Amino acid sequence: MAVAKYVESYRQLSGTIHDAGLMRRHRSFYLSRIVAWLVVLAGLLAAVIAFGATWFQLITAGLIGMVMAQLGFLSHEAAHREIFASRGWNEWTSRIIAGLFMGLSFSWWMAKHNTHHAYPNQEGVDPDIDSNLIAMTPNAAGRRRGIGAFLSSHQGAFFVPLLFLEGANLHYASLKTLFSAPNVPHRITEIVLIAVRHGGYLSLLFVVLPFGMACAFFGVQVGFFGILLGGAFALNHIGMPTVEKGIHIDFLRRQVVMSRNIKDGPVARFFLGGLQFQIEHHLFPAAPRTSLPKMQTIVRERCARYDIPYTERTLTEAAATVVAYLSQVGVRGQDPYTCPLVRRYRG
Repeated sequence: MAVAKYVESYRQLSGTIHDAGLMRRHRSFYLSRIVAWLVVLAGLLAAVIAFGATWFQLITAGLIGMVMAQLGFLSHEAAHREIFASRGWNEWTSRIIAGLFMGLSFSWWMAKHNTHHAYPNQEGVDPDIDSNLIAMTPNAAGRRRGIGAFLSSHQGAFFVPLLFLEGANLHYASLKTLFSAPNVPHRITEIVLIAVRHGGYLSLLFVVLPFGMACAFFGVQVGFFGILLGGAFALNHIGMPTVEKGIHIDFLRRQVVMSRNIKDGPVARFFLGGLQFQIEHHLFPAAPRTSLPKMQTIVRERCARYDIPYTERTLTEAAATVVAYLSQVGVRGQDPYTCPLVRRYRG
């Protein structure tokens, strides 16, 4: 059977990756970066106090948004158990970074992100393509009415401004889950962490800055945070094939075909935090960031051997693809997917 061939191929690929030692954790790498970014954050908050009431503070706000995104990458990696051997140490590291420094719920993110990994780009299942801001599929665009329909029909042009709102959307979704969803693990602890974070952070801003300037500062910080985190997902997944709910594809092809890598380099490395190797990350989520470049060579060779489409683009090429795709899908009834694998399963 064809599917059995790919299942066996992934088993062999996994053995090769493990035998090469690429799944070994790199604790010192992560701990040094967590400490470094927290020091940078402390320095920026001190700068807010030192500079006082000046509109140049908006530069500081953007820089803090960037630091929050970097901490988001590290929290994400801890949640995937890339730092410690202990599941508990990884989860609490991620929970504290997310709650105390970013103001987000670990439990909300974990449930959402695990579903994304299990069903990437699957309509009605993957929460990351079920956006209130952007219509990711023709079906989603077709359901929009009024202002939503107008925005979706122009979403290619509005893409960056819409991403600017993604940070606020993440905070809202996180708090909504914490206060309304049943059976949230460590609900009270996470509420306390987020309350301390927001209370301390907002108190600092509104004590040091005039009201309007403080509001602008917070908006810019959350906006830059949303652009960087939302942009990472967009570059990795938007414009790649989607599949309808209920369709089953083997793990190897599902993770590779639905993801896009970004060519590695200093800029991609900084702004994507290892997620420029999105295909490898989806195939082996527990692999540390430091192992992904070597892993890419092995994975790409395996995909070529089995004729599995392996997509890698530069930052500018990926951004152009995302904008072009969103512009096309925003016009209801137009389906831009041409992937033979997806067409086969849809047929």
